[in-house]
Amino acid sequence: MQPRIPRQSAGEQDGRRPDGTDAGVRFSAELATVVSGARRRAVRDGDRQVDTAHLLHSLLEYDPEARAVLGDGPQVARLLGYLVQRSIGYGLRWQSAVEDSGALPVVTGVTGFSPLAATAMEDACARARRRGWAQACGVDLLAALVLDPQARAVEVLGRAAVDARTVLARAEDHFESTP
Repeated sequence: MQPRIPRQSAGEQDGRRPDGTDAGVRFSAELATVVSGARRRAVRDGDRQVDTAHLLHSLLEYDPEARAVLGDGPQVARLLGYLVQRSIGYGLRWQSAVEDSGALPVVTGVTGFSPLAATAMEDACARARRRGWAQACGVDLLAALVLDPQARAVEVLGRAAVDARTVLARAEDHFESTP
């Protein structure tokens, strides 16, 4: 029986190079760890693909800058609570469906990722390039995750009373205040 998500390579297990992405080139070391963590979470949860909620969960766990953009304290705790509930009921309806709103163009060639997650990763890299950075960071990915209102990450944010537009504005402000 084939695994539903391709197995991790030896390099990916230590936080480098998820299948279908040039993590060593396009992502900061921290963001490569986030993507690998999201893949492990999807495998553990028995999900068919890494989706935007997996990426959001992993950002909250591994990236202090992304956590700071979301706001400290009860908001992050509430978000983590919803994300943890995903594997025990709240997100079970997602297991049988591919995350794709049809609102954004689909990125191909990213194995094991939902269309929206793959598009968010591509958009994170494009955001970094527009700033003149060679690699995307966690805040780039956070901003990209909230662009499509149909994304599971946006649904989770909404359930935790976090406005996606506010998150996007904070992410963009983060880079304006960063030298």
